[in-house]
Amino acid sequence: VQLQASGGGLVQAGGSLRLSCAASGRTLSRAVMSWFRQAPGKEREFVAAHRGINGNTYYANSVKGRFIISRDNAKNTVYLQMNSLNPEDTALYYCAAGPSGAIPSTIRRAGLYDYWGQGTLVTVSS
Repeated sequence: VQLQASGGGLVQAGGSLRLSCAASGRTLSRAVMSWFRQAPGKEREFVAAHRGINGNTYYANSVKGRFIISRDNAKNTVYLQMNSLNPEDTALYYCAAGPSGAIPSTIRRAGLYDYWGQGTLVTVSS
């Protein structure tokens, strides 16, 4: 499985971006698909997840109400719509794919995920 993330860029505070993560090599319609991010000098943190088996979504408190995760199974692609961006959102954003049977309590853990994309850089200027 290969994951290709794209859509990052430079945006002003208050602006929006949409990230995409295209999967190849296997259909991931039932997988947990998630986004993580890592800011300079900080640890990688969970951002959002979408469970393929039931469509449930999960968000970090810091992005709830501003970011929306969605997926298009026909395109084997997951998206992250990011609105009301602020400089604290500046980071390298990674998409990840995890097992379909993952229980909700594990979804926010990076160690759950088997496959990772290469990351796409989001920079928010003040």
